[in-house]
Amino acid sequence: MGDVISSHLDENRRIYITDRTGKLLNQFGKLYEEQYGVALFNGVRYEIEGNGGPQTQLLHRKAPLKDRVIFSGNIYQYLEDTKKWRTRFCLVPHHYGPVLYESNAAYERGLQPRAGINCAGCKVVTSLEQYGELMNASVPGGKMKAGTGQIKCATPFPVILWHPYSRHHYFCVTNEKEQQRWSAVFQDCIRHSNDGIPEEPRVESAAFTDSVRLYRQARDQYGTWDMMCGNQVQVLTNLVMDEVIPDLKNIISPKLRGKPQERQRMWILISDTVYRMVHEQTRQFYEGLEKRCTEKRTTMESQIRTNMDQIISCKEHVSNKIRAAVLPKAELCVRNNVQSYIPSILEALMVPTSQGFSEVRDLLFKETTEMNMNLMNEGGRDKLGEQMEKLSQLAYHPVKMQQCYEKMDQLNLEGLQQRFDVGSTSVFKQRAQILMREQMDNAVYTCGQLVHQELSKSEGGANLCKDIQRILERVLKKYDYDSSSVRKKFFQEALLQIIIPFLLKTLAPSCKPELPRFQELIFEDLSRYVLVENIYEEVVLQSVMRDIKQAVKDAATQRKHNLYRDSIVMHNSDPNLHLLGEGSPVDWSEEYADHTDDNSGNRHGRMRQVVSIIHEDDDPVLSGSCQEVPAQEVIPELPEDSDVSDIRGMLVKEFDVVVPAAAVCAQPQSEVLSCTIIEEEKDRHSDGAQLDILNAGESCDSQEEEAENARLLLASELVRQLALEEEMYFAEIQASQKEDREVAQREQEMAPENIKNEHGELLKYVSHSKELAHNNHTLEEIANHTQIISHQTPNELRATLYAPSEEKSSGPAQSSPTHVAHSTPDDSGFQSPISEGEEESEGYRETPVPAPRKRDEIITQF
Repeated sequence: MGDVISSHLDENRRIYITDRTGKLLNQFGKLYEEQYGVALFNGVRYEIEGNGGPQTQLLHRKAPLKDRVIFSGNIYQYLEDTKKWRTRFCLVPHHYGPVLYESNAAYERGLQPRAGINCAGCKVVTSLEQYGELMNASVPGGKMKAGTGQIKCATPFPVILWHPYSRHHYFCVTNEKEQQRWSAVFQDCIRHSNDGIPEEPRVESAAFTDSVRLYRQARDQYGTWDMMCGNQVQVLTNLVMDEVIPDLKNIISPKLRGKPQERQRMWILISDTVYRMVHEQTRQFYEGLEKRCTEKRTTMESQIRTNMDQIISCKEHVSNKIRAAVLPKAELCVRNNVQSYIPSILEALMVPTSQGFSEVRDLLFKETTEMNMNLMNEGGRDKLGEQMEKLSQLAYHPVKMQQCYEKMDQLNLEGLQQRFDVGSTSVFKQRAQILMREQMDNAVYTCGQLVHQELSKSEGGANLCKDIQRILERVLKKYDYDSSSVRKKFFQEALLQIIIPFLLKTLAPSCKPELPRFQELIFEDLSRYVLVENIYEEVVLQSVMRDIKQAVKDAATQRKHNLYRDSIVMHNSDPNLHLLGEGSPVDWSEEYADHTDDNSGNRHGRMRQVVSIIHEDDDPVLSGSCQEVPAQEVIPELPEDSDVSDIRGMLVKEFDVVVPAAAVCAQPQSEVLSCTIIEEEKDRHSDGAQLDILNAGESCDSQEEEAENARLLLASELVRQLALEEEMYFAEIQASQKEDREVAQREQEMAPENIKNEHGELLKYVSHSKELAHNNHTLEEIANHTQIISHQTPNELRATLYAPSEEKSSGPAQSSPTHVAHSTPDDSGFQSPISEGEEESEGYRETPVPAPRKRDEIITQF
């Protein structure tokens, strides 16, 4: 590898690449400094005039993914150094930059990751045939045969991240379902990474995008650009690579030796090295450029605010002059070459986009309704925190949202791309998909805030399910309005991106030569904020903007696209809701957590993940399953069948059996025994009734039912009396213990200092002995009593309940501390913790003690 790089990228060639990159960056820097002044003026003017768009109805979350894990799992990676496949634990954090660890254990121990992947500008390839086509089209060195590639996959399910300039990343998984999941995850990472230029700060972002556009137009490149991907440094690197790489191909590719596959491999290494060199040089240049502009910003902003009226007047004067010269030509070009194509372009954009937003609405309704059903069936408010936490991260669930994103894959502008110089539709697809995710996140966030507000009004939560259903209907109405506004804005922007470059390219030969004479109309001290090139583009935009708005307005009247008409205005329709959005977001995992299963001791408790363990042997055996992990918990892909869940609930129930102490008198032993007595009585009577039906062949008559009901009422009354007696018994034990402690305390105070310690130790020893004796006595009493009751008939049961307990007259005993024993019930529905001797002698069934649960382990009940 080192020989390939050193032989084809020697010192002279590296110097050539550095010099060429520096010249291109300097040209861009001049454009950026000019556009920075214009963007600053537009920003200050926007701030003063306040020309805002329509107010949204849904709330916006400020920090949606703080300390979250989008996805994690094991995956096979191909290492080019060793040419072997190795298992890697891949984790996708909140910034959508996949990180590869040696294993899940390495991540748990906090070790450094093996590698990180920047997905900006990549493409996901799921077949070697598709990968070979991309290689033949973009990489010099000859054509490979169909089906051959750089690597031999360990499984038939590859997932490859392809980049035109940087090194490729090769992965594979075990089956087709996992291939679809990882493909959805990586596509989500690419989509988020490509949208790397933030809207804020507004000035820097506007200046950069305008500079890139003017830089490309100066080289006669007017159409959309596929490599407008990533942050500013990455986009600028791609801009330089577009001009450096073609020259290097012409110089280096004839010198490559070997088979086509080997020549392509060497070119990838060379291109990756050049990309890293250009990226580092670009990073240093852009940081210095931003620093210089930031230092001048305060002075420039002060000058703008002082001379705002003068700048506006100067700009209007120049605009009128340019409009008089350019607008007639532009309008003629629009009528002849553009106007008839606007409806067809708009229709091609609206159909998949509207389907995608409709799918988002259906997914929101489905998941919220399913959550509501789960709350109704699984404990109501106790499970609210868990369910709402899953719903709140729905917009960032890669697999769930994939069904919405796939609708945009139907976008087809074939026939229009060549006419309007549209290189690829990926720019419009990714922008619409990002808007879908934002609208889903706004909807679930608004729903969560309204649910929290409703809970604060009524602490009981008696009508929780009805309230959630009402809130869902309210949120869906707001979603319909916001999605309509977002789509109309997206359609306008997309039409402008398609049409404006075409108009500028068509008008350039006749209009561009006349622009320099308008520069004389601008005062020299205002030339930093008023540029002829920008005013010219604004005039061209005005020539077609009226037709675009009219086309979108006409489309809003068609019901099939679910667009609101402009006459429907909902400004400040729900001011209380926007006041609610100013508060802090709800932390559902903490505020409404179900503490029955406390994982607070786990370092990664808030990011618990379900991952697979892929065993690494000499021959790859891919038996694991990489599961998606949205936020903290897994959102189930399919609702669990209610019948299956009911059967599971009947077969197995996990609960805590509490051995009561004197300090816990609110739940005496009689209540625990009463549950067993009632269950035994019901089971015995139900078994008897079924036996009679089988023997006699007919159902019980009304007299037998009345007798059964009477016996059950009698048993319950006797149980209640026994419970009252037990409460009195434990109350006496408490009083006796309190009196003993008071006597012991007085004796210690009266005794000499040297005797007090020995006497205290003696009292502790005696008290501990009494506790042990009482503990064993109580356990024997419960076990024997339970065994006797389980073999008694109803008549014997009455006699037992009416007979006084002999153990109660044996005098008070010291109470034992409370112990919690986790057990699984047998057929009788209850099992007491007993000693080994009693278990062998009385014939009790042994219950195995479960092994301690590992960290982040999820136990599924069957």
